[in-house]
Amino acid sequence: MKKIRKAIIPCGGLGTRFLPATKAIPKEILPIIDTPVLSYITDELIDSGIDQILIILGKGKESIRDYFSAPKPSLEKALENKPELYETIKYIGKNAEIRFAMQEHPRGSGDAVMCAREFTADEPFVMSNGDDLIVSEVPVAKQLIDAYSKLPALILGVQKVAESATNMYGIINPTSIDGRTVWCDGMVEKPKSDPPSLYAALGRYILTPEIYERIERVTEINGEVGLTDAICAMMKDNKVYAYEFEGKRYDMGDKFGALTATVEFALKRADLKDRFTQYLKTVLK
Repeated sequence: MKKIRKAIIPCGGLGTRFLPATKAIPKEILPIIDTPVLSYITDELIDSGIDQILIILGKGKESIRDYFSAPKPSLEKALENKPELYETIKYIGKNAEIRFAMQEHPRGSGDAVMCAREFTADEPFVMSNGDDLIVSEVPVAKQLIDAYSKLPALILGVQKVAESATNMYGIINPTSIDGRTVWCDGMVEKPKSDPPSLYAALGRYILTPEIYERIERVTEINGEVGLTDAICAMMKDNKVYAYEFEGKRYDMGDKFGALTATVEFALKRADLKDRFTQYLKTVLK
């Protein structure tokens, strides 16, 4: 069994829920206080043992590449007397090899995954959404990698959500449950009513090389190639299961999710928590 050492992060979405800011700034590098969402996600992958990461960009997302590139000489000079800041930016993403691919047209998640075919070759790999931040004691990608080492197959990272929220996610149809392992035979994308369960796919996957062949068979709908359709096809052959991971998820593509993350991260930071706590008490009066 091949060790999982590669990950991909599709970043092609337009981020319309954060307009007008995302007219100029990709949603994936909007900050939580002073650190982009995407930086937290790459750190999670690195802490999970991933040493090669492919970030798949859409048009207008070139600033993501800039963020992970070496500091510019002008910035280095400006930080000559601020060594701590310089060290912080110097080592962004340096514990893994970070590459980039371009999704020329916004043709859906399946098409984005196809951009990684040469990069992943015949190896299983992690896929992480670029706007799903998950905080956990054991990095969520590592939880899925550990599950794969015991039971190798395509894995969907899932958690239960409120029934009122099921229309926002892909919801799996479970057939049996063994601890955190959930066997399933289908998935409904954003069901409007009667969801098959409360288990939602939440932005972390282990994908196997077979996914590429399955995506090639998917029928394009409204100009998009869906990843969900390819995964469901593999479910019918018993080549997929879900894993209920531990951790708190913040939907960073949503204003409320981003605001919640900012508040909670501020309350955990030694340099901010006391002042910020006092401020919140004052506001709440």
